[in-house]
Amino acid sequence: MHEFTALLRRDTSLMWRKRADAAQPLLFALMVCVMFPLAAGSEPARLAHSAAAVIWVANLLASLLVLDNLYRSDFEDGSLEQLLLAPVPLPVVIASKVAVHWLTTALPVLLITPLLAQMLFLPDAQLPALMLSLLVGSMLMSLIGAMVAALTLGIRRSGMLLALMALPMYVPVLVFGAGSVWSAGQGLPWLGAIWLMSAGLALLLVLAPWAAATALRIALS
Repeated sequence: MHEFTALLRRDTSLMWRKRADAAQPLLFALMVCVMFPLAAGSEPARLAHSAAAVIWVANLLASLLVLDNLYRSDFEDGSLEQLLLAPVPLPVVIASKVAVHWLTTALPVLLITPLLAQMLFLPDAQLPALMLSLLVGSMLMSLIGAMVAALTLGIRRSGMLLALMALPMYVPVLVFGAGSVWSAGQGLPWLGAIWLMSAGLALLLVLAPWAAATALRIALS
């Protein structure tokens, strides 16, 4: 636990030096939700019908913006190879990076989601489902992204390939997350989709750091 805390402090300080990059997902999600009414019209009923889907897609695409930076800076300056040789297990290193990535990129977007929901006239009854689905879904996407980013680490200019590999894995998260909000809007039971996402999150919390560690060793070999 002491090593994990030290890694958290290190990764947080590194992210703070690149806080402009960390702010990109927040600004991207905000711009998408601002531009959508300009394209679709400002009629409240129309915006309310699509609000949950727009916010979910904005969150999903925003999470891809800085995904390539998860290991890239440590890979380019040689720090990642030193971490491989350190006595700390590599899955612990990856868990630290994923935690900092989620706290600095996904959490700020999650915190402004109520504001985005008000901008798009989302019904108040759907907001709890939206917040809960985004909380679980953003964690899932960070863990999935950690595995995909590790697979493409050794490839130069891998941004497009990274997106093409990550998006199909994000689709089930999007379907269950946005579907739970739609069910809440229709007065149907919606917690079932959240429980399924939570089960996937519990599974990936155990498996994703080990899978990403294996992919990193292959990329650096």
